[in-house]
Amino acid sequence: MKSAEQIATMAELRAEIDRIDLGLIELLAKRAEMIDRAIEIKAAAGLPARISERVEEVVELVRLHADSKGFDPEFAETLWRQLIEWSISREERVLGESDKKVK
Repeated sequence: MKSAEQIATMAELRAEIDRIDLGLIELLAKRAEMIDRAIEIKAAAGLPARISERVEEVVELVRLHADSKGFDPEFAETLWRQLIEWSISREERVLGESDKKVK
């Protein structure tokens, strides 16, 4: 991976952004696989899709990681809350609708 300072042209920059985007998609697909496994584990354990305490724990960790990398924690939280809601919806299709207040 090149650092931003090593890139001299827009063509190189675009190629690097495309490569990073592919990596992000691969990671998101892997995360979705983990969500599918969570569905199986939660179903066996009788757990709901939404566990509010875990949602907030994930968001706090994301904010900390973002801040430590110089990435806007507010933006990271916005992205992850969307990702989490998508994940919960995916789980609810199998597990049933969660009580929004479950911790």
